[in-house]
Formats: sequence, C-alpha cells, structure tokens
Amino acid sequence: MAHSADSRVLASWLAGQDDAALTALLTERGISPSATWADFFDAAEGVQDAAPLARALAALPRPLAEALVAAQGGTVAEPARSALISRALAAPDGTVYRAVVQAIAAAPPAATPSEAPRSDPEPADAAAERAFTAAATLADILQLALTTPLSRIGSGALGATERRRLMDAGIVTDAATADELVALSSVAGLTAPTDKEWFVTADGLEWLQAGTVERWDQVARRLRDALPAALRTDDGGWSSPAEWAQAYPFDPTWPARAEQWRSLLHRWALIGPDGSSAPWARGLAAGGDADLEALRSLLPPEVDRVFLQNDLTAIAPGPLAPHLDMRLRTMALRESRAQASSYRFTPDSIGAAITGGETAESLRDFLTALSLTGLPQPLAYEIERTAARHGLIRVVEDPASGVTLVRSDDRAVLDTLAVDQALRSLALMRHSEGLTSRSNADAVFWALADARYPVSMEDTSGHTRTVLRHKLAAPPAPPTASPYEPLIGRLRGARESDSDAAWLGRELEQAVRAKALITVTVRLPDGSSRDFTLEASGLGGGRLRGRDKAADVERTLPVASIEAVRAL
Repeated sequence: MAHSADSRVLASWLAGQDDAALTALLTERGISPSATWADFFDAAEGVQDAAPLARALAALPRPLAEALVAAQGGTVAEPARSALISRALAAPDGTVYRAVVQAIAAAPPAATPSEAPRSDPEPADAAAERAFTAAATLADILQLALTTPLSRIGSGALGATERRRLMDAGIVTDAATADELVALSSVAGLTAPTDKEWFVTADGLEWLQAGTVERWDQVARRLRDALPAALRTDDGGWSSPAEWAQAYPFDPTWPARAEQWRSLLHRWALIGPDGSSAPWARGLAAGGDADLEALRSLLPPEVDRVFLQNDLTAIAPGPLAPHLDMRLRTMALRESRAQASSYRFTPDSIGAAITGGETAESLRDFLTALSLTGLPQPLAYEIERTAARHGLIRVVEDPASGVTLVRSDDRAVLDTLAVDQALRSLALMRHSEGLTSRSNADAVFWALADARYPVSMEDTSGHTRTVLRHKLAAPPAPPTASPYEPLIGRLRGARESDSDAAWLGRELEQAVRAKALITVTVRLPDGSSRDFTLEASGLGGGRLRGRDKAADVERTLPVASIEAVRAL
C-alpha cells in the first residue's frame, strides 16, 4: 500500500479536473486509451507507475526540473508550483508526491554539461550562400517528390535507396543533406508522411511557386514555431543554442535531439556554427520578423530571361525565377544545378509538356517571351514535329458505360496497343470506337504516356484537357474526438459521492491482497475509538478479518465501523 495517502489526494485532484486537462495529462504520460481503470483511484495509481512517471519527468523543461529536485521532502515554490501541480507531480499544497521522489532517485537528472568552446562567427555571405543552396535543393527534392513520393523506412527516416536516388539525380551530395532537408520539409508542412512515403502537400506545391527569399522565410518561420517549448523564449523566439542540450535534464535522449534541431537551424541558415543568429534571422530569434532585405542583398539576383541555343539547350545567366524555372522544367531537362543553370529540350521532354496540357502555340509563346535570343529554328521545328505527332492516341472516359475509351485514327496504332505486353495491366479490349479498359482514365493515360505513346486526354465533348501527375498528400483529417473520451467517461461515471468510504474500501482491499500489517481505527458503540493492529487476511460481507498481533487472536471487524487505515 505504498503511498496510499498520496494516491488518495491525487485521485481527488484528478476527479476535479476538466476533460481537457485529463486528456493532456494522460497523453503526456503515454497512458493507453484502453486502460482498464475502473475509477479515479485506479487512475491515481496508474499515473504514478514507473513508466508514466519517467515520461512525465522527461517532458519537464530545466526550470521545472530544478524546482522539483530542490523541493524533494518539502513543497515547491512558485512560479513552478502551479505547473508541477497541473502535471500531477506535486499535490495541491505543493508537496512532491513520494512516487515522484522515488522516480527522481532512480533516474536523477543529467548534470549540466560544460559549455563547448565557441567557434568564430560565420561571415554573412557564407551563411547567405547556405540559405540559397538549402532553398534551391529543397525545391529540387519537392519537384522530384511531386511525381514520385519519397519512401520511408520503419523508423520514419529516408532509406539508403532513397538517399541514393537523390544523389544520383544530382540533387544532394551526401546523406546528411538529404535527411535534414526532408526533415525540414516535414516540419514546415511542405511534405506529409504516410506509413511508407512522404507526399508533397498543397502548401508545398504553392511554396514551389514562390521566390527564393519568400521560400526561405516561410520555412524559417515554421521551423521556429515548431521548436520544443523548452527552446522557446517568452517573446516567441528561441533561446541560445548553447543551452539546448540542457533543456530537458530528465530525458536521456534529449541531447541527441537537441543537436538535430540545431542542425536544422544551421542548415536553413538561421544560425551559424557557433550558434549565433544570422544577421537576417535576429528578428526571428527575438520573436519577430526576419530582415528579408538583408538576406536578399547577399543573394545572387534572380533572372527572368534565358539564352535559347541552336543545340536545343537553354542557359540561364543566373538563378531563374522559381515560377519560370518550374514551367521550363516541364518541357526541358535541367542539366546543371549551378547559379547559371542549363536545360536541354528533347522530343520526350517536349512531348511530356504537351501531355501535361501545353500546346505548340503555348510553348512557342512562353519560350519566345523567356528568350534573350529569340526562338531558334531547330527548337521551333522540334516543337511542331512533336505536337503534330502528339494526340495520335486519345483517352476519354465514357460516363454512360463506366469504361475508358482509347481512340486513334490509325488502326495500326490500336493494333499495337492491343498486343503490347507493357500495357497488359490495362486489359485493353476491342471496341467499335477503338479499345476499352476498366481502369480509370488517368491510369490509362499515364500507362500509355510511360510507354512513350503520343497520348492526350479528352473530355466528353472532345476537347483536350490538362492532366497533372502531381501526387499530393491528402488534406488533414478533420479533428476527431479524443481517444480518451470513453476512459474519462468511465472514470467520471464510477465516481462515488462518498469518496472517503470508497477510498477506505480500496485501502482494505490492497491490504488483504498484500497480507499487509495495518492499524485500523474502529468506532465503538459507545462513541469512542480504538486502534487494532492486524495482519489483514480477508474482506467480505462487509467485514474485515485479520490476526490481532497484540492479542494473537483472529478478529472480524465491521467495515462500516472502521474510520481509518494506516500501513505499518
């Protein structure tokens, strides 16, 4: 019956909390929503078990941890008292629960580490280059993930194969860069994880259309706002990174996670190697806005024109404005990823643009406006040739029959499609209008496009429609009821009006199970009280049985007459 008095106090406190406070407490302590607790007395004992208490201590920021350690054997002083009471680590009078004292003794907080030697401040231009590189590389990762989501392994990290794919594509040069940028995209809400993949979100797609400085600012703000509470300051900024490793002294895994957060801020050029804020990030560090003009002044200026050349390449004389770069990459392959990027047009890349909704006219208009050198004749010819061939195969969904039609004016092409083993999954069947498939129109369209057939998508009226291959994350699910609602409802339903009698019954049950030696105070018929020291042996029929140690006899006492129980 260890700490029964504490458990009784805690049970009464828990019963007086609202559902939101109970949910927060149960969540912090990692309590299963399927816990079989019958009442608040069970809950008081459950939240004081070793594992839930360890989780509660691990979540304590350093000021609260220090106040708790200092108050062992006494009461917690304000301002920490209210916070520790709300976390069920101290009683309403500020006394630290004995189970908490034992947990601290079993796993004391980590000692304050010595401060690492500080390095020299980083030059502003070097930090700005890192900001530019990080924003550009993250954009490349999202571009790739738009059509092929990034796979995750069981731990949630990128697998070795996925890292290799990013390196082979020339997007990153090492695994650490890939891991940190994907982590940044998730923190900033640009990607969202499923069990096995990261998908670009609608926010991520919109982010890709923004300029470099605006991209940097959006991620920087969200990264700051996602920092754990112990790293934040009262004004909404962040504390000195030199102190981060000490932020959660009861959590043995925290120093490694603190270093991960520090690495993310460094990767995004918010802080330098010495932990000091970059000049443009000082406002963010203080809870305000970044100095975007200071950052912009150190970045290479974006350009909005390119040189189109006769060898079917395009050369951007500087960083191409992101919205132009995105559209240009739908029709040309980017060959280099320097500040002066190069792109190459091929029949396949032009065909992919037309597949995605471009026309020969829209391609000519865009490239003519983009070019500093006009539209070279070889490129104009390739656009016309590819466009003329494109649309030889047309895909349309037939709402009446529920099937997808594949049409072409060239019967030989339809014959080829019908026997192409690469299209076997579509189960193409002969039809008076061409071929049919039970697969949906998008699946048929992309299967044909992947097999390099000149295909277009039509609506039911015969007009060509745009098909985007972007695989975006599903919108966030609407908020659902707390998983703890049934448990909390059961606890409230079991609460008895006579909580003293209920707790007395609980103490007696525990004593009998443990065959414990207890002192019971019994109210006698004449109104006086008497103490009996018993080794509890049974409880039933409204009576407590046990051996009286003083008289060495078996006694049976009516539970209704017992006023108090004390463990020995």
